[in-house]
Amino acid sequence: MPPVLRQDIPVTRQHEPVFLSIDDAPACEPMAHGEDIAAHFHDYGQLRYAASGALVTATRVGTWVAPASRIMWVPPFSVHSSHAYGRTDVRVLPVPAALAEQLPPEPSVFVASALMREAYLAMTNDREPVDSPRARLLFEVVIAELDRAPQESLRLPEPNDVRLKAVTDLLHADPASPATLAELGHRTGSSERTLSRLFGSELSMSFHQWRTLLRIQRALLELSEDASVTDTAMRLGWANPSSFIEAFTELVGQTPGRYRSTARAAHD
Repeated sequence: MPPVLRQDIPVTRQHEPVFLSIDDAPACEPMAHGEDIAAHFHDYGQLRYAASGALVTATRVGTWVAPASRIMWVPPFSVHSSHAYGRTDVRVLPVPAALAEQLPPEPSVFVASALMREAYLAMTNDREPVDSPRARLLFEVVIAELDRAPQESLRLPEPNDVRLKAVTDLLHADPASPATLAELGHRTGSSERTLSRLFGSELSMSFHQWRTLLRIQRALLELSEDASVTDTAMRLGWANPSSFIEAFTELVGQTPGRYRSTARAAHD
């Protein structure tokens, strides 16, 4: 289950450079499996890439999953928290506010091209000054690749209504649960009719659509750790691999087998 967001511990910066400065140096943050980073925000943007493992980023408007084949963008002042799946090697690249305008105004996940990945890792691995000509060139490559990279549309919306949140919390804890909406309502003290209405009015999707999207997000994590398609389907509650493959392909735009191969290549 994603960590609960709250408005706390603002992290501030006192400058707004036109380009990278020494204070905007990339950071490497190894995270253990299951480790959380509490909700906070910055007055600069952040690019966040998991060189290994996978990083789940939660905001007030939704949750995003970024394994090694994806890169996450968090705009300035966006309150966000993080959760690691697997031992996660997080590479964080601050983006000054002046340059953040080139990227979307909302949190986003992009497909990481091989060129973007190599330029990004070179910036975070090397120890030369970040304001050197080479570092600036690498940063320009990253931004140029982001400009043409496909955006991942798998944002899982999160509710504010406490009745709906009680249900989604149960599903986050056990995505494979076969419980119906009526059964979940009985467990949380709400009627099926009320919950169905709330799913539509607050999250703009049905209960079935939301649970399927949650399961697909978890499948991204499983497949990025090289789990088989069949094992992933069974572990996440699909009746058979065929129905999983159909749902995954419709939402992700590629088969789970193809996604698994791409994720494996990103780790190599």
